[in-house]
Amino acid sequence: MTPPADAYAVEPQHGHSPLEALLARGRLRATLTMLGPAFVAAIAYVDPGNFATNIQGGARFGYLLLWVVLAANAMAMLIQYLSAKLGIVTDRNLPELCREHYPRPVSWALWIQAEVMAMSTDIAEFLGAALGLNLLFHVPLLVAGVMTGFIAFGILELQRHGFRRFELAISALLGIIFLGFLYETLKIGPSAGGAALGLVPGLHGSESLYLAVGIIGATVMPHAIYLHSALTNGRMPVRNDEERARVLRFERLDVVVALGLAGLVNMAMLAVAAKLFHGVPGYTHVDSIQEAHAGFSHLVGGTAALAFAVALLASGASSSSVGTYAGQVVMAGFVDLRIPLAFRRAITMAPALVVLALGVSPTSALVLSQVVLSFGIPFALVPLLLLTRRADVMGVHVNRRATTWVAISIAALISALNVFLLAQTFGLA
Repeated sequence: MTPPADAYAVEPQHGHSPLEALLARGRLRATLTMLGPAFVAAIAYVDPGNFATNIQGGARFGYLLLWVVLAANAMAMLIQYLSAKLGIVTDRNLPELCREHYPRPVSWALWIQAEVMAMSTDIAEFLGAALGLNLLFHVPLLVAGVMTGFIAFGILELQRHGFRRFELAISALLGIIFLGFLYETLKIGPSAGGAALGLVPGLHGSESLYLAVGIIGATVMPHAIYLHSALTNGRMPVRNDEERARVLRFERLDVVVALGLAGLVNMAMLAVAAKLFHGVPGYTHVDSIQEAHAGFSHLVGGTAALAFAVALLASGASSSSVGTYAGQVVMAGFVDLRIPLAFRRAITMAPALVVLALGVSPTSALVLSQVVLSFGIPFALVPLLLLTRRADVMGVHVNRRATTWVAISIAALISALNVFLLAQTFGLA
């Protein structure tokens, strides 16, 4: 799943490397050309699962969980950069390196759990896009779910014409989501004071903890961790460690810009829901995206409801295609298996279609899927951390000790939250 060299590389001239040839065209042009992989990964951070958890969090607890969104996004920046760095330095993706460096049973076990995470991801993505189609065009949910599969295939087809087109398409959809919530924020005007208080860490009971873990699961996505290393390996050929370091600097900017936009969208979602629904009779316990859409229409107006539905559809359509690509990376990397894309798409979308066919509340299924995803984060993060701290894998670009300890703290925090959530759920705490 490594991108073809001619998808990004610039033809070297007069003995210059591709990177030197690109830089010769001007700093701004070089920067714009190098941006892209993080924007594809970032779409996983504003998928429909984020809509569900952020809206519920804002409606039920006001601005209380805003700090969780900010913290999750900060964690995501470090995690995604480590994944991108792994791909740039080794020219391999994370699943491939796990297969190379760990025993076969470990690699297969990691693959199995990654596939479970992929199905949980697809539930969120397909349900979100189906809801978007239903809200915009009144398409029945099950039919809308099938339509989402075709939309995802259409976006993935762009890869046949070069990965740059795929990156630009996903970036454009991310832009639509951002503009949608920029409009909502300006229209509704969340409280600056309330938002500032929401940045102070705190929780209020097990329900807020459940949503906090869901927000982390919806923000730090396991499949995005696997995917980012595949998006960067071989993207820009380099001749030595000095050039590799320059590419890494570009990638840091890519991550900060792309995930910064995703973080702003997530914070806007929660803040808008807090302003619009929290404490309002009949809306404090918004339990579905449909109810949220109706609330936008009733309390703000049809334009706000339209912006919300369009952003939701863009989120579901783009994230479902990115999720499919990530699934291919996971299977090929961990166990060296490749199956037709259509067959893989059919398998992973099946649980979402079952949910739609059974009439299960889509929003409840979305939130539950994000909680499940949070349990998969350590299984992606720990191998990433172990590999990027090894000098025999990373050479001079091995993690600094401080980076390693911060990443260890993130993995420990997420794991502790999950254990505590289990204890709360089963009455053990």
